[in-house]
Amino acid sequence: MFAIRRPFLGLLTALAFGLSAMAVGSALAQQAPPAPLKTATAKELGTFLVEAKGMTLYVFDNDKEPGKSTCNEGCAKAWPPFAPEAGDPAPVAPLSVITRDDGSKQYAYKGKPLYYYAKDKKAGDTTGQAVGNRWWVVKP
Repeated sequence: MFAIRRPFLGLLTALAFGLSAMAVGSALAQQAPPAPLKTATAKELGTFLVEAKGMTLYVFDNDKEPGKSTCNEGCAKAWPPFAPEAGDPAPVAPLSVITRDDGSKQYAYKGKPLYYYAKDKKAGDTTGQAVGNRWWVVKP
């Protein structure tokens, strides 16, 4: 009787391990963007990044150097930097925190600084898309 149970127990263990590995692999393949980012979808834009409250995030073509924002002063009034708040978790790649010219902090995604658009009034607004042919929603 013991000889019959032992192979069966081994089979069950192997099956459980295999199913666990498949579940982890599937979860990694469908992994959400790192906190505090989420995704939203718009018919004309597809899937793009938003922050925790659903406000759309943008990147600026003039930010050519990774981790360096070129949108300062007047530009930053129209395009406020997406900045970490007290209590936010430490960023996980591809999200990072950069230091702006004025010493303040700003999130970057894959090295590109992230911004809001001041004219976006509610979650999911994408009125900043293609402004000046330099501002774009962020594709995950």
